[in-house]
Amino acid sequence: MQTDVVAVTIKGVMPTANGCAVFLGDDTKTFVIYVDHSVGNAIQMTLNGAKKDRPLTHDLIGSMLLGLGAHLEHIVINDAREGTFFARILLKMENELGKKIIELDARPSDSIVLALQQKRPIYVARAVFDTVEDMTEILERVLKQQAEEGEPGEAEDDK
Repeated sequence: MQTDVVAVTIKGVMPTANGCAVFLGDDTKTFVIYVDHSVGNAIQMTLNGAKKDRPLTHDLIGSMLLGLGAHLEHIVINDAREGTFFARILLKMENELGKKIIELDARPSDSIVLALQQKRPIYVARAVFDTVEDMTEILERVLKQQAEEGEPGEAEDDK
């Protein structure tokens, strides 16, 4: 499997006018998936380790998997068509009846939250990774701009 997929991490989550931009990539390339605000917030909260008063939908799904004895193996962003990304969640279930691997169709945004919550790998199909636009420079520019904007504000607060 290692040659047909690329392991990626979340490089950043940024709000946009219509939702959030989730930057994913490895050391060679970064690309972006646009998600709605609620899932973008769930990704950011999970990355920050934020505690929630009540379980969100992704927390509920994780609890259900645990209760059923299923274990999230990994996720794969396996396709991109006309700007829409597709993903698969691979679950492993083992009980007294035996072992079973279940593959589910899912939105990449939901898959990413579950993988982050359960500290499981996020993969992108090589065919998808090779065709997406490299956004590394744009992410670096935005992060640099945010850092520069944050510095004067910090100095003002110190006064």
